[in-house]
Amino acid sequence: MTSPTPATTRLLLAPMEGLLDHHLREVLTRVGGVDRCVSEFIRVTDRRVPDQVLLRLVPELRAGSRTVAGTPVRPQLLGSDPGCLAANAAALAALGAEGVDLNFGCPARTVNRHRGGAVLLDEPELLRAIVAAVRAAVPTGLPVSAKMRLGYRDESRLLDCARALADGGAGEIVVHARTQADGYRPPARWDRIARVRAVVAVPVVANGELWTVADARRCLAESGCEALMLGRGLVADPGLALAIRRSLGGGDGDGGGDGDTLAWEDLLPHIRAFWDGLAGDFAERHRPGRLKQWLNLLRRRFPAAQAAWEHVREVGDSGEVERRLFPPGA
Repeated sequence: MTSPTPATTRLLLAPMEGLLDHHLREVLTRVGGVDRCVSEFIRVTDRRVPDQVLLRLVPELRAGSRTVAGTPVRPQLLGSDPGCLAANAAALAALGAEGVDLNFGCPARTVNRHRGGAVLLDEPELLRAIVAAVRAAVPTGLPVSAKMRLGYRDESRLLDCARALADGGAGEIVVHARTQADGYRPPARWDRIARVRAVVAVPVVANGELWTVADARRCLAESGCEALMLGRGLVADPGLALAIRRSLGGGDGDGGGDGDTLAWEDLLPHIRAFWDGLAGDFAERHRPGRLKQWLNLLRRRFPAAQAAWEHVREVGDSGEVERRLFPPGA
């Protein structure tokens, strides 16, 4: 197997419900290194989601399905009704979506109890029907992709599910290398993704437990993939995608290991932009929680983030958060 290169390796930004909204997508794509984003899932039940709701959930649709930095954003649908999912996919296409992604990987029990996400991995024929219905509902040239896990309770249907997605018409499959039962507990079993690649003819993207450049390199080697989807690792270290590219020889540096990816001082303006952006969409009482959620992950990588998080962890007032983290003249 040939080694991946910057020309062939694609880096995607994962959907992360309740965390990676359009505000954070703006920040992370401004930092750079991301080829495409997938939105938080849009829950589809038994009806068409109104256009105004789709535009609220994926406001990038108003700008050619791109972030301000120009990175494509692919809306993701979650549900179990092929007809309703198809109708909503057609609506997204009419709004100018870059493509449509289908969620068969969400491990949340509440979602699974309502027949959404990873629970559908016990029903390969339903997966095929959903993808086929969506594929038929959107223009021929519009990409349809799908995200899955290794399985629901176990991996026994892994290859059946992968074949079902490809046979239904998915042009790309993202595989999170854990089952629903695993949740987010390490390790991610990247070698299982190589088994998926062996039975489908479409591109496969590896996902799960990618925190560092070293993780990315091992995942590429074990999975055989030429694309990675980064989630919590990129939220915790916004410079990770650029560092991976440098490691593969696609930027400044010596192609080495896990050195500094982004200085805290360089990240601070992005944190401020994120905070300011929240004001337009969140009530004042909810803004601090969203910021603290991001700081909680950032402290995994940045000692200064630990200090910032400690400084505001008990604060619920937006004005006080601003005074503590963004004092005038700072």
